[in-house]
Amino acid sequence: MKFRNVGVLPRTIVIGAGHNGLVCACYLARAGLDVLVLEASDRAGGGSRTEETVPGYRFDTHSVAHNIINMTSIPRELRLAEAGLDYREMDPFAIAIFADQRRVRFHRSVEQTVASIAEIDRCEAEAYSAFMQEALPLVDLVALGLQGGATPRELSGRLLRRMPQAVRLLRRGGLRLSSELLGGYGTMLRHRLPSDLTRGPVSAFAAHAGAGPDLPGSALFGFWQAVYHRYGQWHAAGGSQGLIDALTRRLEQLGGRVRCGARVVRIDAGGGRVSAVELHDGERIDADRVVSAMHPQTALLELLDPPLTGTVASDLAAAHASNTVQMLVHVAVDRLPPYTGARPGDHNGLQSFVDELDELQAAFSAAEARRVHLPAPAYAFTTSALDDSLAPPGHHTVYLAYPAAPFDVEGGWEQAAPAVVESLFDQMEARAPGFRDSIQGLAVRTPELMASELRWPGAHPMHLDVTLDQLGMLRPIPALGSHRTPVRGMVVSGAGTAPSGGIAGGPGRGAARAVLRDLS
Repeated sequence: MKFRNVGVLPRTIVIGAGHNGLVCACYLARAGLDVLVLEASDRAGGGSRTEETVPGYRFDTHSVAHNIINMTSIPRELRLAEAGLDYREMDPFAIAIFADQRRVRFHRSVEQTVASIAEIDRCEAEAYSAFMQEALPLVDLVALGLQGGATPRELSGRLLRRMPQAVRLLRRGGLRLSSELLGGYGTMLRHRLPSDLTRGPVSAFAAHAGAGPDLPGSALFGFWQAVYHRYGQWHAAGGSQGLIDALTRRLEQLGGRVRCGARVVRIDAGGGRVSAVELHDGERIDADRVVSAMHPQTALLELLDPPLTGTVASDLAAAHASNTVQMLVHVAVDRLPPYTGARPGDHNGLQSFVDELDELQAAFSAAEARRVHLPAPAYAFTTSALDDSLAPPGHHTVYLAYPAAPFDVEGGWEQAAPAVVESLFDQMEARAPGFRDSIQGLAVRTPELMASELRWPGAHPMHLDVTLDQLGMLRPIPALGSHRTPVRGMVVSGAGTAPSGGIAGGPGRGAARAVLRDLS
């Protein structure tokens, strides 16, 4: 996608220096706009930051693996590799490590994955192969909607190229597929896969969307398994911060800039048009355009003055986010987890400890009821196996995640956290004897901490649930799916806007395109 250079124009302010805000700012600066990004925190990055949460060890504070942005042309269009972005592929992208010592390795290659499953159960391997045969063409079609900012002509061209594939998919099982997509991924996986040998680890990945296995419409996240085979899973050298640093560097090269420690408390929209933003210290900065790359409800219903009213406002206020989020434990160790029977590459990607789909479902149900479920379903990343910049020589980082944690928990997180940490350590120790002896330090990141750190309502990294009614052009609501708002000069971006949350970049590019279309 190309943007026409419109020459240097009066100031555009982007609120929020997460990856979507920076992507948007880069495209606008490339087109010749005078762009200033305002970030409330002391550093750019938002949910894509990498920090020394344990002295001497650098951890991703939220996101670890990047796949959606690598399904788009954004890194190439912004020439991020030239700005220092170095993506390293995680392959195998996942390994299922069961408490009974069974192992299944999920490689980029479907054939290699099927062979790994067949080492334990040949029938299960055949079922997984058949599952991927139907899932791959489906995700190819879904990927078209994740581009963010692509023109109708571009999307039409891509759709035409995929049309024969879509027709074959519908002929093979259109009615069954339609029915499955309306249901939860738990039901779909029980139909498609014979046992928890594959159901468990596939559901561990599906849980990344923040959706429980029994949530209507969540089946798409089970089919999403095919994305990792098609597009791979990637680690940015230096952690997720590598993406942020490359975007910041590119923005500066294009003439834009980022100002941190600048928390916006008011967006002046008197007369139905934005004219300025006001910072926490009272400073007023005039602007002709404002792009909000923060939570859309906060921006449009709290900071905008006067706030949105009418149907758009009431619909936006009703946009939903569940009580289920992540809790993390960053563990500094003097060696990689010594998994029994480990092979080279086993530490490259996600390490799933989800032995049973039913246990994951029980954990999501408990979270919505404000309770912690023990043992806590868990997975781990050890990205220092791919990137020695994250830990001292010979040492490593272990990112332990509980993907079904309640934000609002009975008794509070100070009381609940120790039991979750012990549960995660117990599961690791059962699979990697001696793990506890390797621990050099740790940092516990509760949902409560993460919410306060970045002012995220409900600690929801995607701002709003990624459900069928809040996905693509329906995100956050249909009236805002084009990124434009009823207020002239005001555009929305960020994880809570079209097309999706996650490390995507599409919301940033889509918002930039909305601004430039209005200018032309």
